[in-house]
Order: sequence, then C-alpha cells, then structure tokens
Amino acid sequence: MIHATGPLLTVNVDDRTATKTTIDSLLETHVGGRAAATALAHERIPFDADPFGPENRAYLSTGPLQQSQMSFTGRMNMTGLSPLTDGLVSSNAGGYLSRNFVSTGISVLEVTGASDELLAIHVSDDGVTFEAVPELEGATVPEVSEYVETTRDLGPEHCIAIGPAGENLVRFASVMTFDSRTFGRGGLGAILGSKNVKCVTFSGDAEPQVEIPDPPEMDVHREAAQSDDPMRRQGTAGGTEFINDNFSLPTRYFEEYEFEHAADIGGNAVEEKKYKKGACSACAYACKLPTRDEETGIETEGPEFETIYAFGSSQGVDDIVDVMKGNELCDSLGMDTVSAGVTVAAYLASEDEFGNAGLAQRVTEQIAYRDGIGDALAEGVARCHDELGVEDFTVKGMEFAAHDGRVLHGQGLSYAVANRGADHMYAGMLSLEYSGQLDPEGTIGKADTLVEQENFSAFRDTGIVCAFGSEYVTDERLETLFDASYDELLEVGSRTVQLERHFNNRRGIDHADDELPYEIPDLDAAIAEYYDARGLNDDGTVPESAIETAATAVPSTN
Repeated sequence: MIHATGPLLTVNVDDRTATKTTIDSLLETHVGGRAAATALAHERIPFDADPFGPENRAYLSTGPLQQSQMSFTGRMNMTGLSPLTDGLVSSNAGGYLSRNFVSTGISVLEVTGASDELLAIHVSDDGVTFEAVPELEGATVPEVSEYVETTRDLGPEHCIAIGPAGENLVRFASVMTFDSRTFGRGGLGAILGSKNVKCVTFSGDAEPQVEIPDPPEMDVHREAAQSDDPMRRQGTAGGTEFINDNFSLPTRYFEEYEFEHAADIGGNAVEEKKYKKGACSACAYACKLPTRDEETGIETEGPEFETIYAFGSSQGVDDIVDVMKGNELCDSLGMDTVSAGVTVAAYLASEDEFGNAGLAQRVTEQIAYRDGIGDALAEGVARCHDELGVEDFTVKGMEFAAHDGRVLHGQGLSYAVANRGADHMYAGMLSLEYSGQLDPEGTIGKADTLVEQENFSAFRDTGIVCAFGSEYVTDERLETLFDASYDELLEVGSRTVQLERHFNNRRGIDHADDELPYEIPDLDAAIAEYYDARGLNDDGTVPESAIETAATAVPSTN
C-alpha cells in the first residue's frame, strides 16, 4: 500500500532538543495522517496524562497524497489528548501548509514537554531551531503571521500558530494555519499553549518520495476544475436553507428546530459577500469563501455552514455580517467556531439575550482572554452549564455540530458512540440521511453502515483526502491511488478507531459516556448493535487482543 515517507521528528521543548526516528514499519501499516498519529499517541502519551501537562504530545502528520499535486489533497492532520473531551482527538485543516511540511522531509512532527518561555519553532530540511518570542505574548494569529513573514521571510502558508485563546488554555482553542484554516475541534491549540509554543514554521527543499498513480491524479484535478457544483460558489453555506426547511437547524441553543431568518444568513447571503475565489494547496475545486462587507470593512473567510449555525441560528442572530464578525474573531483569537459559538449561545440562553450580536461578540473575545464570564465559558458547556443554569448539550464534553441528531437519528447514534464526541465529521451519517440513501428515522439496523462510515472517514483523514472530494476521489480511484483494495483501506481506518477507543477506555471512558442529552428511538439497542458490529465488549471497551494487532510497529517513547 502506498504510504507517507520520512521520519518522525520529536521536538522536546523542555530541553530544546530535536530527534528523528525512523518509522518506516509504522507507515507501512498505518499509511500516515490520522492513523499514524493515533498509533503514536496511543503508544507514547501516558494513559493518565494531564491534557495540559508536559507529558501530553501534539502530532502534526501528513499522508502520501500530500506528495502529489492532486486536487482535494491540500490538508494535514493533527492529533493529541483533548483538553475538551479528555480523550484522543484528531482534526484536519486545509490551506497551503501540507506541501511546505513535506518539503522538510519528515512525515510526522511530535511536540512534547513544556517550555519555560514562549517559543517559535522553525523546522527545515536542515534541522530545527528554537526562538524565544516574548514579544508575541498575547498576539493574534495574523500578528504571528506578520512576525514570521518579517523575521523569517515565510508566509502564513508555512506556519501553524495559536492565538490568545491557546495561550490562555481555552479548552476549545484551535491551531491555525494560513490565518483562517483551522485544526478546530477538541482544543489542540490549548495543547500548544500549555507547552508555551506560539508557532511552528516549515520550509525546505526535500523532494517527494512517493509516485502517485496518474491516472487518476490529473483526471481528478481536471474534473475538479470543470465542476459546476454550487458548493464552489457557496461552500457548505449553500445547504443552510435546505437543511432548515427539510430537517432541522438547531436554533436558540436547541430550543427550536427551525430558524425563521435562515435565508438572511445562508448560502446566498454569503455569496453576496464573497469577493474572490479561495482554495487549498494544489486544489482546482476552489470552494473557499473569502468574504468582505464594504460598509463595515469586515473581512473573513466564510462563514461555512457550521459557523452559520453556531454564531447565527444557535444565538438567534440574523445578520450575516454579525456571523462574519464571530467567524473573524474566532480565527484571529484562535478558537473553534462551533464550540465557541455554541458556548456563547448557552450564555445568551442564561441571560435571555438571544439575538444580541454585540453581546455575543464581546463575550467571544472575553473567552479568549478568560476575562470575566469568559473564564467560565472557556471551560466549555459541559463544565459551565450548571453555573449558567442551562442544559448540557454536549457528548463527551464536545459541543454539537449543526446536524441535528434529534431528526437525523443515524447521525444521533454516531454522535453518541464517536470517540471524539458530538463531531459531525467523525462518520458522516448525515450525508446519507440528507440525501435519502438512508432513512433519517430510527436507529436500529444502522450499526454496520455507521462502522463502515467511521472506518472510511478515518482512512480519508489518513490519506489525506478532503471530505468534499468524494464525488471525484471515488472508492475505485482510492484503490488505484493507494494500490490496495477498498477493504484494506477500511481496515486501516478500523485500526485507528479501535486505538482511539482503547486509549479513551484506559482513561475511564466507556459505555456510560456513549450517550445523548436527548432521546432518540431505541438508542440503547442501537448502541449494542454498534458494539457487536465494531467487535467491542458489552461495556463499550476494546478487547485487548484487538489492540495487539492495531498497535503493530509503533516505536516506544524516547
């Protein structure tokens, strides 16, 4: 099977050392991306680690397709022990970082330890340098990019960075690249903040070591360039009104299922503010949304559908410019728009202030600096809902994405059992239920489909392929690209899901945590079906025999 190439680079910020470890055997088994990072995290992060402690590790990893010029491959994976969910979490981001990362010659970056001063780390094919950057304390993400460009002559496409939220250990702080592309969910930015790492840059001249089959490489690129898909104009925002009218758009912190002003913040409203095309590295699909409001001068990228829900319908806000402002605040301060927006919505519910966009924006900024009420909200809904006097709409501590499991019951089941909680990208049951390929009603009989969707999503994040490329990077083309059968690809994904769950099991996360804050039909029976389909024990734990296979070829801790 085609896989990523290059060593693991371990950067210990305690003693400012950098060590390379050959991981060819691991990559042969786990391919790259999320699978390789998860296998390393499972072996090298102690099961009893504190997410904010020096023993936690952050992994940034690439897949083999980042050594190509194929559309839908301008992405990277990041993995660590989540401060939000207390389990393993992986997130991936687009932008232009991946090819610059590959140019350093490594396949995985591992950051461990904790520095006694704020650091910038510079990785190249010649080595690693550490730079104390006290002047960047409290800097926003664009300010970090400006500093890197001024001092290193490298643009934001060469950099990952955290904003004030990461420094202040906001549990849903994100890691940013290219200023507006986000390793968003689960608080990865707070992991770097706990290590006193403000940014990491990547540059070099290492040549790709993987030959990607062509076709289909250029066929995918050509089809992406010629596509007339409306998503190229409106991104995921284009689905707002359809979902609102036919399913559910959670509104006013889950009090309602439909937002009467959806058209004012949906795809057409976003497209009216779009002023140029935007893309990720080597991608001809160009579905990104650089937007500008001429009257206020606000510029941002997006909002995408999840942000429209989080800073729009969830907060009762009906002005697309206000949603854009929430989006820009999160990007600049370094926060996941979903968790931030929903947490602010919970606060608005507690104050009976739905629709107060000015208050929402002030509170969003307070969260990043842990100022006033922002200190409590920075902990996330699961930890502050009692203080607010609102319901805890989370799973495993993660705030819900927009796709409503109360209506899409297969998606609800997915939220309940997902290792990283209420994240819509973990399995993607929603796409099957929106399209009618799967009846949204009911949970029984959906377990086998859910397992396959989880496995496929894990492999997609391993390859790495953008989720929006499925129409072009088909199952048949994946088999050709990776020189493997579809079942072999799914097996890579299955091992990854098992390792995630086993790690979480060892931290005390089991059947009791596979739950929802609302009722859907036959959930307990459906979870039992899922456990059987996944090969789990009745208590939701992974048999040790399965882990012996899944953890093959992983080097132990340095």
